[in-house]
Amino acid sequence: MANAVLSLTPSTGPARPPQTFAREEDRARLTASSILALRGLAKAWALTGPEAAILLGVSESTWDRIKAGTWRGVLSQDQLMRVSAMIGTFKALHLLFADDMADRWVRLRNAGPLFTNLSPLEAMMERGIPGMIEIRQHVDALRGGL
Repeated sequence: MANAVLSLTPSTGPARPPQTFAREEDRARLTASSILALRGLAKAWALTGPEAAILLGVSESTWDRIKAGTWRGVLSQDQLMRVSAMIGTFKALHLLFADDMADRWVRLRNAGPLFTNLSPLEAMMERGIPGMIEIRQHVDALRGGL
């Protein structure tokens, strides 16, 4: 026992590579929970079908199947990045605001330089992933998270 070494990390076999949105197996595993979260976000933000489709980067008919729970595909790396940015924004808004402003904020016009008189929702739809990430970072900064 004098030579025993205490290991604080559990031995679970060979190390797994880090999770990424690039690996098919990770995307397949993350798709169901991502869609569930996105459907909840779409309801909270009162997204129309066309808005949700643009934000996710799919056709309106694909969004209709996703919303109905009949779509059986796997989200792409691009689509998971979009979902991640939107869910991060949603969560940050709910940490920032204690009332319904958290869900209304995305529809309010903003004269700040990031938005140029667009609503955050319009800016995300117009600018895609880069805009979604900028808005998420903006909300994180507002709440002191950066």
